[in-house]
Amino acid sequence: MVSARRRAIEFLYKGLCTVKVWEEIEDPITHVTKHDEVPLFTDKKCKLSYEKQTSATPTGGPVVIAQTIKLFIAPELDIPSGSKIIVTQHGKTTEYARSGESAVYMDHQEIVLELFRGYA
Repeated sequence: MVSARRRAIEFLYKGLCTVKVWEEIEDPITHVTKHDEVPLFTDKKCKLSYEKQTSATPTGGPVVIAQTIKLFIAPELDIPSGSKIIVTQHGKTTEYARSGESAVYMDHQEIVLELFRGYA
């Protein structure tokens, strides 16, 4: 049974998320093993959150601006490190990679993302 708090959190989800992993796949005819992207989850409801962080340098140099991108998604989804996470939100689709461990709570999990640059 889904709690009222979880329903309230998921009401804010405006995006859809697909998670892909890089796995060895054996061709059933040739029995040749190759690596390929395999979908782990498709079209899961989610929400991206953006946070800008500004810091001044002690030497008086230019201000450094960084952005943290966080994914909010259901807590029962196990998203391994190194996964490609494709999020479509507000008409824009972007590919991300999972960065760090998930913060899993009772009603959701939060995952810090970075732009996908390739599988490790």
